[in-house]
Amino acid sequence: MADPESVLREDPVLAGVIDRRDPHPLEPIENEYERLCVSIINQQLSTASAAAVRERVFDVLDGVVTPETVLAAPREELLDAGLSRTKVDYVRNAARAFQERDLTREGLADHTNDEVMAELTEITGIGAWTARMYLMFVLQRPDVLPLGDLAIRRGIERLYNDGVELTRPEMREIAEPWRPYRSLASRYIWAEYEA
Repeated sequence: MADPESVLREDPVLAGVIDRRDPHPLEPIENEYERLCVSIINQQLSTASAAAVRERVFDVLDGVVTPETVLAAPREELLDAGLSRTKVDYVRNAARAFQERDLTREGLADHTNDEVMAELTEITGIGAWTARMYLMFVLQRPDVLPLGDLAIRRGIERLYNDGVELTRPEMREIAEPWRPYRSLASRYIWAEYEA
């Protein structure tokens, strides 16, 4: 099996990024549900706003983010912490889904990426972006290309097209040589974009 970085270095643009940056970190995940909640909180918020809301929500839950604590938390307290009404519903929908089926790394181990996407997007409030974040950061799947992420799209446009807009099919074509390590390539693009 080829070394992921040597595969990615075959793309001269990405080779330059690899020389300049460390990839966006991939932390070990102990609590899959908590990580899914973080993705829901992050939806359509700036990094700073999302971090502030996340901190307040976790305070409401006394730092214990489980399906049970989220379902038991008073709705008003979650709203006061900064979650919108919709997002309160979304984290609760996810909580119930976690109680009904095994959506942990072990439970999804034999599912393909497409099967995981189908399983997660069945939950109201989990769209393709959140499901891809789950594939990348929770399940740590090696070949995910999250083109629903604005920073990834802008990063690819900046690196490969002087910041001029590209279509998603054009971006998929640029990313084709990165297979089967598009997750790592995406982490480098985030790092470059955020630098």
